[in-house]
Amino acid sequence: MKLVGLSRQIALTMMAMAFGVTLLVVLTSYAFYYVWQTYWPEQFPESAIVPTGPEWVWLLMTTLTALALAAFVAINLSRRILAPLNSVTDSIRRVAQGDLSARAVADDLSLGEAAQLAEDFNRLADQLQRMTEEQTFWNAAIAHELRTPVTILRGRLQGLAEGVFHPDERQFRSLLLQVEGLNQLIEDLRVVSLAESGHLSLHYQHVDLAAEIRALVDFIGDSLAKAGQYPVLDLQITETYCDPTRIRQALLALLDNTKRHATPGTILIQTRVENGLYRLSVSDEGPGIPEAFIPHVFTAFRRSPDTRSGGSGLGLAVVAAIARAHGGQSLCSATPQGGTRFDICFPRQCPNLHPEPEQ
Repeated sequence: MKLVGLSRQIALTMMAMAFGVTLLVVLTSYAFYYVWQTYWPEQFPESAIVPTGPEWVWLLMTTLTALALAAFVAINLSRRILAPLNSVTDSIRRVAQGDLSARAVADDLSLGEAAQLAEDFNRLADQLQRMTEEQTFWNAAIAHELRTPVTILRGRLQGLAEGVFHPDERQFRSLLLQVEGLNQLIEDLRVVSLAESGHLSLHYQHVDLAAEIRALVDFIGDSLAKAGQYPVLDLQITETYCDPTRIRQALLALLDNTKRHATPGTILIQTRVENGLYRLSVSDEGPGIPEAFIPHVFTAFRRSPDTRSGGSGLGLAVVAAIARAHGGQSLCSATPQGGTRFDICFPRQCPNLHPEPEQ
């Protein structure tokens, strides 16, 4: 092993310490003989202070043995210490060059600090790799979701410009529908991104949650009826402290998800107060969500393999983001009838948050 850097310093320090200990033994021996000769001269043998030839050989051999032993111990100790440090250094260099799969190796766990350093680096590298993979996935998913409406808009506008389509009201309404869908996609992306960064602002108010839900259901009732969905309200909460705009946005996303993927039937909308939490739930009559997919149902751009087409894959992620912003959570579970139930739960008292003054 070539002694450079820290290993060289360790070896030199250990050898210097061994030489110093040997020298200290020799000097203290002479000091002992000096005191003996000064205070008890009658008992002091004259020949004791001058080493004989074999004694000089013994002193030299002891010193050399101590130096060799110190060098051996220092080299092995430096190898054990530097192995995880060199592994971390090499892994950092590889990560800097773009290899996010690089990991440090610390086989000797007895070196607590060095092994902990390697473990902390590996944890950091895992998180960096996961974030990079998520960012790549998000970029691809966003590009895919934006491509469809933009392609449709481009085709319609090009057709109108070339005279393929007649510029009547139906064409303009179709264009407006695509623009509204694109605007909704951008808004959903904004909400999810702000929530992930912790910057989703809420405007808390004391509102009548039951009245807000009834107004929203009346607004989209015709759209639900066309899909064969008929909402049934069971509302036991009136006064609520929340951001009404965001809660309406979350409920609209749940109803839109039900309209797209649930079988025709009844949609049960309930509100409750349970264990100090507001609970808003939306239940359908089927076909249900595979149990293995339920933990991923609120993840952006994740779709069940047997789901129907349609939607951006962001609606339920928006629901989860709004619930978290309120200090609560979103839940998904199967109903006894084979349907799916979505819950938005958030505290009745939001810590460190106060309603903004009315303008």
